[in-house]
Amino acid sequence: MNRKQEILQRLSRSGDFVSGQELCEELHISRTAVWKNIQKLKEEGYPIEAVTNKGYRLLSVENADIFTQDQVMRRLGTEWAGRPLLFREETGSTNDDIFALAAQGYPHGTLVVAARQTAGKGRRGRTWISPPDGNIYMSILLKPDLRPDVTPMLTVVMALSVYQATVDLVSDDVRFGIKWPNDIVVSVDGGSYRKVCGILTEMRMEDSEISAITIGIGLNVNQTRFDPEIAENATSYRLATGRSINRAALTARIWNRFEENYRLFTQTQDFSQLRPAYEEGLVNRGRAVHVLDPRQPFTGTALGIGDRGELLVRSDADGSVVHVSSGEVSVRGVRGYV
Repeated sequence: MNRKQEILQRLSRSGDFVSGQELCEELHISRTAVWKNIQKLKEEGYPIEAVTNKGYRLLSVENADIFTQDQVMRRLGTEWAGRPLLFREETGSTNDDIFALAAQGYPHGTLVVAARQTAGKGRRGRTWISPPDGNIYMSILLKPDLRPDVTPMLTVVMALSVYQATVDLVSDDVRFGIKWPNDIVVSVDGGSYRKVCGILTEMRMEDSEISAITIGIGLNVNQTRFDPEIAENATSYRLATGRSINRAALTARIWNRFEENYRLFTQTQDFSQLRPAYEEGLVNRGRAVHVLDPRQPFTGTALGIGDRGELLVRSDADGSVVHVSSGEVSVRGVRGYV
């Protein structure tokens, strides 16, 4: 246990003010060291009150957004997902971190969680814009016994898990959903849907076999401002709900959900058991869509998804049902993002 944790434990036990002098004497450190560790705890989200001639007091942490490894682990109810968990205040890319850990022999289920990301990646080589604070960036290491052709469906499994965790945690004041295949979106007061989460799955092969898969997730949680180029289609949980969201609780719920969904998926290596739950959150369903296939774009009505996670679209041209796989195909609403 480091000094910061010792100070936190001491304040938690007290329930009242503890003087700086007491902390110095008990931990055999200087007043400057006490102050620096108190500041670090405050930066992590712990509500600590400091009063001259009284000392420091830890206030209620029930609704505080304290995003640390300890806070995530105490809520995690999994057998393997997130075990081990490596928490980083800042990193370049959590997906890159996972592949580096895979090369070092880390096991299936290893999870990297970061509060800040400086080189995030989106689909098709795009950059995932990562503001300095308030969000969640994380990637998991998978070493599945799956055929390479079914691994793209893991992205859809992850999208379902994030959606379910969101509904578990956030009130019904706003409408969260899934924009096929893997964007989590939200609509406030019946307004247009905006993106709060993106998911990117990457795979490494050795001798025609899967050596490692990582699923990376970026969630706009407590962010309050967006750059103009993305503000039209992006928002955050906080802006949508009007309140701060506990990132540790949301993180743990996502992996609790994912472990169960992953089990169901690997039983059949298709989406048959998860399709009803996914379609409950699918905001494209019943809507007019543009299918931006570079070979032959078309418009139609989204009906749902198939057992391989593909979007089923009834074509306006001839009424046929087209099975649209994600790959290089994008789907947009006729009048906007969804």
